[in-house]
Amino acid sequence: MKSHNCPLCSSNKTQLYHTDDTRQYHACCVCEFVFVPSAFHLSEVDEKSRYDQHNNDPNDTDYRRFLSQVAKPLLERLPKQAKGLDFGCGPGPTLSVMFEEQGYTVDLFDKFYAQNDAVFHCKYDFITATEVVEHLSQPAFELSRLCDMLNPSGVLGVMTEMLSDSVSFTDWYYKNDPSHIGFFSRKTFLYLAKLWQLKLTIVSDRVVIFEK
Repeated sequence: MKSHNCPLCSSNKTQLYHTDDTRQYHACCVCEFVFVPSAFHLSEVDEKSRYDQHNNDPNDTDYRRFLSQVAKPLLERLPKQAKGLDFGCGPGPTLSVMFEEQGYTVDLFDKFYAQNDAVFHCKYDFITATEVVEHLSQPAFELSRLCDMLNPSGVLGVMTEMLSDSVSFTDWYYKNDPSHIGFFSRKTFLYLAKLWQLKLTIVSDRVVIFEK
């Protein structure tokens, strides 16, 4: 069977983790990232078609409550007048609205809905990536770039459902979304924190915060 280098740490020490009716999943023995090889990725047309089905309404109180899982711990860490970036904001941005209501300035980026490459030449006090890192085909490049865009004492808030020993991968709903191609565990985030030399706070099984 063809081996696949880890798209997060580039290690060639990977192995087949799981196979289902539609695709393969491989696991890295170094950073413990579980990933779907590129041969099984959706086309950009199909990927966007799936995102178009999302109903991200800033007036939806349940959606706001969901996003508050990352907003609340970030707000506790931010200085006044901090400037942020909502990376992968999706259609109908909501998290940025929640921060703006608290007096913060937030830029938007999304490769389908807010294509603004100028943000990558800016520095930010905080960056959010909610339900986006599991979609990245080049996670090492994208996440390292976000880290480099943080000001001194900047924070990066990530929301994604984490893979753990208590999860039965075969039955895990999160892996069944065809646009989900990378799965992080606590050990994966600890690996990244050590690599980037950042402080890591694991808020929950869905939210982590990196601090410079």
